[in-house]
Amino acid sequence: MKPLAACQLYTFVDTAYLRGRAPEVVARQLCDGGSDLIQLRAKSSSLAEIKLLAEKILPVTRNAGVRLVINDSLAVADEVGAEFCHLGQEDFFDAGFTHVSQLSTLNSQPGIGLSTHAPDQAKHAIAAGADYIAIGPVFATGTKPTAKPVTLEYVRWAAREVKIPWFAIGGITLTNLDEVLAAGARRICVVSAILNQDDVAAACREFKRRLPAAC
Repeated sequence: MKPLAACQLYTFVDTAYLRGRAPEVVARQLCDGGSDLIQLRAKSSSLAEIKLLAEKILPVTRNAGVRLVINDSLAVADEVGAEFCHLGQEDFFDAGFTHVSQLSTLNSQPGIGLSTHAPDQAKHAIAAGADYIAIGPVFATGTKPTAKPVTLEYVRWAAREVKIPWFAIGGITLTNLDEVLAAGARRICVVSAILNQDDVAAACREFKRRLPAAC
């Protein structure tokens, strides 16, 4: 598997965008298209359902050498052996955690990614030992319709100040990708602009082709 720092295209198996497609099939298409990380995001599913989904997807990602991220549920990530768990501010800081070491269990802990929406949150996430952070939402997005866009100014700040791997996220499309890259992003998360396409692998390949050759 690629080192995290070399990962550039972070995609999603989001149950809200499957449109009847099997999650493992979408995962295979994302891998075929050049995804470096794939997050399983199933906001309306129970923990038992998320575990079942993860167990279907993990063999696909492992075979392709792609890291799997479980959204929100460290317990599921830990149980199935996913490489990462992604947590929001409310799941980490608002829950009383101050450092990722506090999440440790007797098993091998997955790496931790944290969402951030402002420079202060990014600083706190880095100090908390996050393996990577998400910077966003850069633009308005249907994935999180109530979230206020952080704009490209936050991306520019991250490009100057953040030394750990970070990913721009939120409303990124092929139309606005050049703006995001010009602001300094070298790693991006893409949800609907890929999953809403009939040919998921081709959509991935086009994003990957447009990304810089090196981080």
